Amino acid sequence: MAGATISEIYQKARHSLLVVRDGLERLERLESAAAALPSSSSSFASTAPFPSSQDAPGQDLAQNVKRELSQLQQYGADMDRLWRSQIAKPQRDLWKRKVEQIMEEADSLRLGLDKYFGRQNRRQAEAKERADLFQRTKGDGSEGARILQIYDEEMQAMQSAKSSSRMLDEAYATGAAVLVKYAEQRERLKHAQRKALDILNTVGLSNSVLKLVERRHRVDKWISYVGMVATVVIVVVVWLWLH
Repeated sequence: MAGATISEIYQKARHSLLVVRDGLERLERLESAAAALPSSSSSFASTAPFPSSQDAPGQDLAQNVKRELSQLQQYGADMDRLWRSQIAKPQRDLWKRKVEQIMEEADSLRLGLDKYFGRQNRRQAEAKERADLFQRTKGDGSEGARILQIYDEEMQAMQSAKSSSRMLDEAYATGAAVLVKYAEQRERLKHAQRKALDILNTVGLSNSVLKLVERRHRVDKWISYVGMVATVVIVVVVWLWLH
């Protein structure tokens, strides 16, 4: 993005981040809704060919999210280059943290999208396998229906196991994110503590200087008083001696 400032790219990156996050959430809702649809061997036995595991709107949305995520990563690369080469030194740390946050969120969304595509690919493979099984057993009547029922039960059990595994992964990721936040807060608290100690040391040094100045001021005041008294005494003695 030639000519664009880092602030302009940052605003576009934030917008892309919201678009990608919203799109990924919509994909996951569609996926959950599709997984919640009741399935039975009889419905499959009476339907051929088998529908795709991912409908056209879902495919379009997934591709849009993928393109937007690629654009977001490009924004991150542009900002990383700009803060290193063009940002003044006092603001570099601030922009470094902002860019790192954008990149971390983009990586997290990329991981979520990759997992989504992986699940879709597995479902498509399972649908194809089931279609092949249906073609092989549709001539066997009740025996084929029984085989399909067993297959459906196994698929449902596998889906339940995958859902449980996904929930565990999400719980683990949430716990890891919480621990990271705690570590960041701990570092900030340490930094604040060091700042407070520096301030206290500075205040202590300032108090010592003030006390030294006050002591010197008192000494100078007494020297002035003694000097004035001595001057008066000398003047009186000289005056009496002359008269």
